[in-house]
Amino acid sequence: MKTVLVTGANGQLGHCIQKIQHQHTGISFHFKSSKELDITDTKSVTNYFSNNTIDYCVNCAAYTNVELAESEEDKAYLVNAEAAKNLAKACAENNVTLLHISTDYVFDGTKTTPYVETDTTNPISVYGASKLKGEENIQEVFEQYFIIRTSWLYAEFGKNFYNTILRKAAEKANLTITTEQKGMPTNANDLAALIVEIINTENRNYGIYHFSNDGEATWYDFTKEIIQNLNLAEADQPSLKSIDSYKTKAARPENSVLDKTKVRSIISTITWQESLRNLMQNNS
Repeated sequence: MKTVLVTGANGQLGHCIQKIQHQHTGISFHFKSSKELDITDTKSVTNYFSNNTIDYCVNCAAYTNVELAESEEDKAYLVNAEAAKNLAKACAENNVTLLHISTDYVFDGTKTTPYVETDTTNPISVYGASKLKGEENIQEVFEQYFIIRTSWLYAEFGKNFYNTILRKAAEKANLTITTEQKGMPTNANDLAALIVEIINTENRNYGIYHFSNDGEATWYDFTKEIIQNLNLAEADQPSLKSIDSYKTKAARPENSVLDKTKVRSIISTITWQESLRNLMQNNS
C-alpha cells in the first residue's frame, strides 16, 4: 500500500484526485487543506513528515490569482516558492517522491511553436516568476521530483474560467472574451489521472514534464466551445463577442502552448474539445 499526501486538497485538482481515489485501492490518500497543514510553516511540514510514513507528496497548493499577485508579491512567493522548498526538504529527508504542479506562465510567450521542457524560461508576471522560483527551489534540494507544468486548468470544482462561463451562460450575460492569448484548456481530471498513473506505476523517470490537453485555443475559442456543448435553444444563448485584447495588471504570455511529447511516455493525451465534452456530458 502506497501512502500519498495531497496538499492543497480543497482546490480543484485536489478535488479531482479525491473523486477517483476509490478506483485505486493500492493507494492510501491523505488529503490536507492549508488549514490542516500549512506548508508555508517549516516546522509544521517537518513535524508532519516526521510523524507520518509517506511515499509520495502531491503538491496541489498554490497562489494562483495572477492579477492579485502583482500587488501581493510576498504572499505569492511564500506559497509558490518557499512552501515548495519546505516540501522538497521534507521529502528529501524522508525519501519521499514529490509531484509538484507548475505552470505555462514560466514562459514569456514569444515562441511561435509549442514549448518543450528544456526551453528557456522567462516569466513576465509575479505569478509566473514565483512559480519558476518554486521549481528552482525544488531542483536545488534533490532530484526525486516530478515537476508538471500545466495550463488553463479547469474542472467542475471551485472557481475557474469554466465555471464562470457556465454561470454567465445561465444568466444569459453578454460575454466579451479575448483572443489575445493562445494556450490549451486543461481538464484537471486528466491531470489527476496522470498523477495517479505516475504513482501506480512507481515511475522513476524524474524531471520536468509538460501536460495539457491537446490542440490550442484562445479564451474566446474555449468560451464558444463551452456554450456550444450546453446545447441551449437560440433564445437561451448568451451573446458572445471577441475582443483583441483587454487591459490587465499582470502581463500574460501570448503563446503558452506546451509540447506533450515527453509526457506521452507515461499517459496518452486527448484534445481539449474532447475532454471538455466528456466533462460536460458527465456533469449534465
